Amino acid sequence: MSDGPVLYAEPGATWRPLLYAPAFAAVGIGLEALTGPIHFFGWAAGCGLLFVISALLVYAKRRMLAVRLTPTELQLGREVLPVKEIAELDEVGTPVGARVIGGWAVPRGTEELPLRLTDGQSVIAWARDPVALADALRRLVPQRTADS
Repeated sequence: MSDGPVLYAEPGATWRPLLYAPAFAAVGIGLEALTGPIHFFGWAAGCGLLFVISALLVYAKRRMLAVRLTPTELQLGREVLPVKEIAELDEVGTPVGARVIGGWAVPRGTEELPLRLTDGQSVIAWARDPVALADALRRLVPQRTADS
């Protein structure tokens, strides 16, 4: 990834789900305390297992669903597209079978942003807020094409 300033970013996921395992264990311990002896080892093991699984899932979502735009690169998931390869983002239709940048399909919870590349190929970018991403891209793409 380039070292330039980040013009637009979406993290992909928050770390909030990591709080679910300790909350679940606390509720379980509280309910178990009302009925008799508490099995701390069982609750700690269950909490630890849920925490590790949640951490792996959140880490994967943060990597696969992250959107980041710098003056030179657009990163969608793990794929990086140089901004200089983007020719147009307005008035671009979405042809059937267009390649989705960063994956096989547009991720759930995001919306499409069709782009035309300098080689004439239409591709689909995606973001939770495609209008904000398009606004950030518009500041870069016309500036570059006007100089060309």
